[in-house]
Amino acid sequence: MKQFGVQMIDNSISSQWWKTIMKHFVKIGNLFEIRCWREEISEIESASLYGVAVDDKYEVSIKGSVTKELLEKLLIEEPTDKSIYNKMTKYFTIHVENDLCNIWSEHYGTEMAIDIISDADIEFFEKVMKQYSESFSIRIS
Repeated sequence: MKQFGVQMIDNSISSQWWKTIMKHFVKIGNLFEIRCWREEISEIESASLYGVAVDDKYEVSIKGSVTKELLEKLLIEEPTDKSIYNKMTKYFTIHVENDLCNIWSEHYGTEMAIDIISDADIEFFEKVMKQYSESFSIRIS
């Protein structure tokens, strides 16, 4: 197993890298958690179509199972609000853990923490990220 910490440093990069990683590692039926700020009403409503929302003091956590529709939505949608971040996704945090990895897409996908289990999947991840070596700071442990 290898752990990768990914931080976007090129704010002009497209979301293709993020979508490629998510498509490979997130599977239909996986349990997920999506976290949104309480004021992100449309994002909460959208994510709540796929899970149960729990409101805490500052955030709303939506937990459920990845459906075909949710996965397609994640891989197709392009966030329109990019005034603060060059968002890869409209969700502040997406967490999925399965037999391939434990993945945390954070800060609208501009940061990622991923523990990858198999050598083949580690190789896949490294190959994808190598294409963007100038656009990210990557920590490996």
